[in-house]
Amino acid sequence: MPVLPARLGAPRAGWTRHADVVVIGSGVAGLTAAQRVRAQLPASRVLLVTKALLDMGSTRWAQGGIAAALAAEDSPDDHLRDTLVAGVGLCDPGAVRVLVTEGPARVRELAALGARFDLTAAGELSLTREGGHLRDRIVHAGGDATGLEVERALIAALLADDGIDVIEHALVLDLLVDADGQTAGLTLHVLGEGTRDGVGAVLARAVILATGGMGQIYASTTNPSVSTGDGVALALRAGAVIADLEFVQFHPTALRIPGAASAGQQPLISEAMRGEGALLVDAAGERVMSGVHPLEDLAPRDVVAKQMSRVMAAQGVDHLYLDARHLGEETILRRFPTITARCRSHGIDPVTQPIPVAPAAHYASGGVRTDTQGRTSVPGLYACGEAACTGVHGANRLASNSLLEGLVFAARIAEDLAGGLPSPGAPVEAVVDRGSAGLADPAERVELARVMSEGAGVLRSAPSLLATAKALADVGDVRLTGATVAAGPEAWEMTNLRTVATALVAAAAARTETRGSHWREDFADADDAWRGHLLLRMDPDGLLDVTYAPAPPDGVTAGGAGEGKAP
Repeated sequence: MPVLPARLGAPRAGWTRHADVVVIGSGVAGLTAAQRVRAQLPASRVLLVTKALLDMGSTRWAQGGIAAALAAEDSPDDHLRDTLVAGVGLCDPGAVRVLVTEGPARVRELAALGARFDLTAAGELSLTREGGHLRDRIVHAGGDATGLEVERALIAALLADDGIDVIEHALVLDLLVDADGQTAGLTLHVLGEGTRDGVGAVLARAVILATGGMGQIYASTTNPSVSTGDGVALALRAGAVIADLEFVQFHPTALRIPGAASAGQQPLISEAMRGEGALLVDAAGERVMSGVHPLEDLAPRDVVAKQMSRVMAAQGVDHLYLDARHLGEETILRRFPTITARCRSHGIDPVTQPIPVAPAAHYASGGVRTDTQGRTSVPGLYACGEAACTGVHGANRLASNSLLEGLVFAARIAEDLAGGLPSPGAPVEAVVDRGSAGLADPAERVELARVMSEGAGVLRSAPSLLATAKALADVGDVRLTGATVAAGPEAWEMTNLRTVATALVAAAAARTETRGSHWREDFADADDAWRGHLLLRMDPDGLLDVTYAPAPPDGVTAGGAGEGKAP
């Protein structure tokens, strides 16, 4: 493995700001965390930092909805079982129990806050079904614009609170700690004019990471351009434990635009479309999922993405089709106005044509390991949302559990902080030794995404992962490129991408089985000896350490492994 930077190379902080709690990220998790902290601690000073604008995170792209047991015929136990089945033995049943029991109240609170969810003719919440769910329990808004509506409601509430300050266009750099290793704030870089321009420090009693995903390590993703794994990379450099990083969910149905390069952020075709009855077919109109899984087109996403990849490879094509024509124009336009408009803008009419689709990197089930209060292994550092690994997703996230996770665990962080804010000492100056391997060359970003997609994407094997690891050791290395890299947002993002990609490949190479969204062609079956978690830590010299921890029994999946080293 290459030596990774233990700190990001950056100028010294030119300004300082103080807050009780600083929240990094403005998706559902970050927005909820900031507001819930203020509600629990009305006298607190909360600072929310976001990388671009408040409304430019991943939440706005969430089309499907929020899963919660709200129907009379549904129950938290039913939701729990569906989640455990999708997680293929790696969910923490205690964390899932928290999610499904507290989730309905969080959704109702969101509606009370002003989120306008779709209703039935009788005025009840309109519930639908998505892959892996055995009940109709998905709350949605605007048909297929749930994330946008959730974001709108949360931002409106946040802006109405004078006790929450916001800094936009700010890239988080590194954690600050005191002499005892307690979180004392962080450094960040702000673009723009004025006294906050450039690198500065925010001194805080607690830091909440809600930085979203890392989809940009792949060439094709549904994630926005800001999803470069900044929170996970910061946590690694701070010595925090990272878990389950090998489990990256590839959404089966990203729009494959005819004649366009399948790189960067791709439009998502919501799983809710298959929930309404749309079918996956090949160019000849043959069903792709028939006989593959009892739920067929509504099978868990890893099952669908794998089968699509098999068919595409066998037929030598780069996409298949989602056929919704039989749903009828009225249903398509009512339930999927955003998708329809986006498809039509690219010359595809879902009313009269099947939609070309292909899998794309979508969601990181792993991240910074937390307990059920959102606490990481670094005192005073919390994490929630996609940047966190709470244990609820296991090896494969159940559809529409992501927004719910952000709501539930952000609220739990606030409850924990209400029990007493930490009191760190003054931050110590970071000691940068050989772990400062240098910033990666941002000109190599496309190459990094290419090698990750080819060797560590949907299909993985020992040879492909070894080749990817070797490529990552060199990609962006200025000693090889001869480039002069200046400290700045592009180099910092590239360095974060290389850090999380390297950690992901290390975990994927170690896990010699197929489980959930981790598919090894050379180890095609799940192995009970691997029913556990791979934990990654970075030492002060920038070297990764990978250890194994067994998963607790979940009552659904048999088997397990003992303590200690990986099988």
